[in-house]
Amino acid sequence: MVSTRMAAMEVPSVQTSVSDFYIGKTVFITGGTGFMGKVLLEKLLRSCPGVSKIYLLIRSRKGQNAQERLQQLLCSPLFDALRKEHPTDLQKVAPIEGDITQPELAISTSDRTMLFRCVNIVFHSAATVKFDEKLKLSVTINMLGTQRLIELCRRMTYLEALIHVSTAYCNCDRSVVEEKIYPPPMGPEQVSSVVEALEENLVDTLTPKLVGNRPNTYTFTKALAECWLRENKGDLPLVIVRPSIVISSINGPLKGWVDNWNGPTGIIAAAGKGLFRTMLCDPNKKADLVPVDMVINLMITAAWNIGTHKTKEIPIYNCCTGQRRPITWHRFIDLCFVYMRKHPFSEITWYPDGTVTASPLQNNIYRVFLQWLPAYVVDAVVWMIGGKPIMVKIQDKLCKAAKCLEYFTTQQWEFDDKNVQALSFQLSEQDKNEFCFDVAQINWEEYIEDYVLGIRRFIFKEEETSLPKARKQVSKLYWIYRILQVLSVMSLWHFLTLRYAPLRQLWSNALRLLVHIARMLSFVK
Repeated sequence: MVSTRMAAMEVPSVQTSVSDFYIGKTVFITGGTGFMGKVLLEKLLRSCPGVSKIYLLIRSRKGQNAQERLQQLLCSPLFDALRKEHPTDLQKVAPIEGDITQPELAISTSDRTMLFRCVNIVFHSAATVKFDEKLKLSVTINMLGTQRLIELCRRMTYLEALIHVSTAYCNCDRSVVEEKIYPPPMGPEQVSSVVEALEENLVDTLTPKLVGNRPNTYTFTKALAECWLRENKGDLPLVIVRPSIVISSINGPLKGWVDNWNGPTGIIAAAGKGLFRTMLCDPNKKADLVPVDMVINLMITAAWNIGTHKTKEIPIYNCCTGQRRPITWHRFIDLCFVYMRKHPFSEITWYPDGTVTASPLQNNIYRVFLQWLPAYVVDAVVWMIGGKPIMVKIQDKLCKAAKCLEYFTTQQWEFDDKNVQALSFQLSEQDKNEFCFDVAQINWEEYIEDYVLGIRRFIFKEEETSLPKARKQVSKLYWIYRILQVLSVMSLWHFLTLRYAPLRQLWSNALRLLVHIARMLSFVK
């Protein structure tokens, strides 16, 4: 099999467009039901219409088999344009029932044989992206799952490109990250042996020591997978793409499309509902956020590049915005609030506002008075009238989510992206437009407005017709919020002036001055 594939790979290739490269090709995708996988599938069908077949590895779950899950996936609004304009193209997609955690990916013998004979391009995006995932499961999916996929790829006769999706933060123990593979503190085989040999509770106990300077099991196991790939790729046409924090789409077919609560999205959504008001964050640090469709465009183009320009090296692409289109957390959060007030969510609990601070003490104080105390008060009132208290539980989940992000919102990295820029230079103008991954073109104001609208539409399922009512509600809450702020300040000042004579004198002098100024203005008129 290997010699046959090598012979196929050594056939001289003619420079062609990205779209034309996919003509007649068969693609296999892991993680196709995930956020990035859906965008990849839609983009391949829409912008590479010559693609022959796309197979998705799908695990049966919750009483749904792989075919039923595929049909549910294709009903997503993301595929509306394809269903309307090119409905027959959706028939190119077929499920392969399997499981990334099982030997041979739990793919049937007949399906494996078919994949070996026909697959040309593999996109491996299956992973657990939970930051607080237990190490045993994270190793099983992110590292062992990658190893199992590689073993299948070795037997694919006509494989031309294998794209492995990693993360820019797999080397977050370094402040400067180049587009190369760094050795982890422990070898992947050692970690794998420890995880497989020990009971889960013992692995949990050892996790902090094994993970070392990395903040979570996700970044740790992604680093292990990269290290293993470097040592075991053989002659496979492997590429590694490392996105930073992936959020909503910036371009078509749906601007602002997002379908999960991961990363900043859940926090922003909660802040827009008035439930989340403070976070530990250095406002002056860069927020390295990247649109999902730009990551997908880079992946598709990277497959084209290695498929038409053979190399024994492993091309690595840091898909990030911090170098060429930076935005600070302060600017990002401010813009989110601007557009959450312009396009408010329906049935919000309180006026959308909040603060970020680099001080853990301040953040804890704000959290107690602005989040926990109101939550307990609301739950107490709900309980007394016979309802079901939920606000404290919501705050608990939000605080855990915020805790997972703190490592990334209080630090900053320099992700080198020379390979990404070099790849862009190789594209024709047409391909640059169709498969744009030039982050320098991002207009943050427009993009964040679409992001907020996307959360409103795709996360909360709210129609545009609900906006007038939502704006009236947020306007009322604004005045209530401001009046309460004024009353709180006056009450605090009144309390202080009653206790301290110098403050009483200062307050009296201030009032006399205001009366004097008012009289002077009246006299001038």
